[in-house]
Amino acid sequence: MRYLEKHPMILIVVGIVGISLSSILVKYAQAPSVVTAAHRLLWTVLLMSPVVFLSGSCRAELLHTDRRTVLLCIVSGIFLALHFTIWFESLNHTSVASSTTIVCTEVIWVALGWRVFLKGHLSKKACLAIAVTLAGSILIALSDSARGGNHLYGDILALLAAIAVAVYTLIGRIARNTTSTTIYTYLVYLACAVTLLLMTFVQGFSLTGYGVSCIVVGLLLAIFSTILGHSIFSWCLKFLSPTFVSASKLCEPAVAAVFAVFLFHEIPGPLQILGGAVIIGGVIFYSRVESRESRQTF
Repeated sequence: MRYLEKHPMILIVVGIVGISLSSILVKYAQAPSVVTAAHRLLWTVLLMSPVVFLSGSCRAELLHTDRRTVLLCIVSGIFLALHFTIWFESLNHTSVASSTTIVCTEVIWVALGWRVFLKGHLSKKACLAIAVTLAGSILIALSDSARGGNHLYGDILALLAAIAVAVYTLIGRIARNTTSTTIYTYLVYLACAVTLLLMTFVQGFSLTGYGVSCIVVGLLLAIFSTILGHSIFSWCLKFLSPTFVSASKLCEPAVAAVFAVFLFHEIPGPLQILGGAVIIGGVIFYSRVESRESRQTF
């Protein structure tokens, strides 16, 4: 463990591969999107439960979590469930490259939500970054609309998924003020899993009957994309700057697109590549602006 603490870049690479596999694994799922998402979160909660309940400090914190925090975690979990369901569905209609790139606009929607609902401040440079990112999304939409089929519908779903996960992130900023990462994520994942179960049953689906692949894909998503993906990035925040960690996540669309080329023969078009580059450039620009403004504040 000490070796990894001295060389956190190893885990950054593992994290990038982990989150990049998410869209690839979903493509192999034979079940409805909500069922695949439910399996992912059920496995995640199952794998996290021993860590939470075998630790005395975690058990104590969990039992003494106040009602307001629990309520925030429940609402956050609901939006995370919406994100997973909508994003997984988008992958059924558009390419991995388009979907993952558009979902990466999450940080932009967080910024807008921070300004509109939490009375945060957005500088002119931040607004420019948002405009650039939206322009990139439009380029991808134009590229996919020209290809016909349901690609544009998939792009719209990916955009809605980005907005849903942005709401989840904004609520997390509030809830994390009084809660540790372990307990916050556990409560959110638990609420997300329950929400996905309810959504599954309300839509008349079953958790079984889709073959072994559905269960295996859910387990692999929990291990690689959640635990070896997002959780590793949270751990790396101890040793690397938030800006660098956030920027490293932007490798996901590129890595996922490379996987998709070899596994699904999805070759991005010129306009699609241009739109993706514009989006990633806009998000990187915004991350740097936010980092500079944070340093000036403190």
